[in-house]
Amino acid sequence: MLNRVFYRILGVADNLYPCLSDFCFFTIIAGLPLQAVLWERRMMVRRLIIGISGASGFAYGVKALRLLRAQDVETHLVVSKGAEMARASETDYARDEVYALADFVHPIGNIGACIASGTFKTDGMLVAPCSMRTLASVAHGFGDNLLTRAADVVLKERRRLVLMVRETPLNLAHLDNMKRVTEMGGVVFPPVPAMYRKPQTADDIVAHSVAHALSLFGIDTPDSTEWQGMAD
Repeated sequence: MLNRVFYRILGVADNLYPCLSDFCFFTIIAGLPLQAVLWERRMMVRRLIIGISGASGFAYGVKALRLLRAQDVETHLVVSKGAEMARASETDYARDEVYALADFVHPIGNIGACIASGTFKTDGMLVAPCSMRTLASVAHGFGDNLLTRAADVVLKERRRLVLMVRETPLNLAHLDNMKRVTEMGGVVFPPVPAMYRKPQTADDIVAHSVAHALSLFGIDTPDSTEWQGMAD
């Protein structure tokens, strides 16, 4: 069986292949047709879409990328224009520094990207944080950019969509949109601090929320410890 490092090298080809489904590749690699090699890779590597939208809380998206990188999960990142503004105002991260945490970065306007197609197999999508505009677009099926299109694809393919919505207080439109997304199969996941864990830093709060969100995809991290109950 081909080793995991080789699968990573094939990542670019694997991302091109689903978008070029009319082509038939028979390039020989290690004595196997490229199609067979890519299929074996898909069976081994987990793949998650990470969307970062324009709500406050850019750190949630960065933390998700860091945790997934440590778990060797292939990440496909798409960042909205509003999120870029949040990055500049809330953090000290340079854009390239954030992008380097992802395996693949897709421009927000590239509706033709692989993650815009249901034939591109993923474990789902995490939007961290999720703005009310993005929530509304998802709730009403408006795939007007790659982030919302990818979310729409995840829902139609019956895959896991988790939205870490960031807003307070909430008006009726917000609540209605959350209800719609839930009825469509998505998970509305406000990053509420788990004070029972006695967090010492802001990063502790962010890490626990993101780890909990990732656990919904069956991805366990060192920060996703289970509550063992209170002593009698």
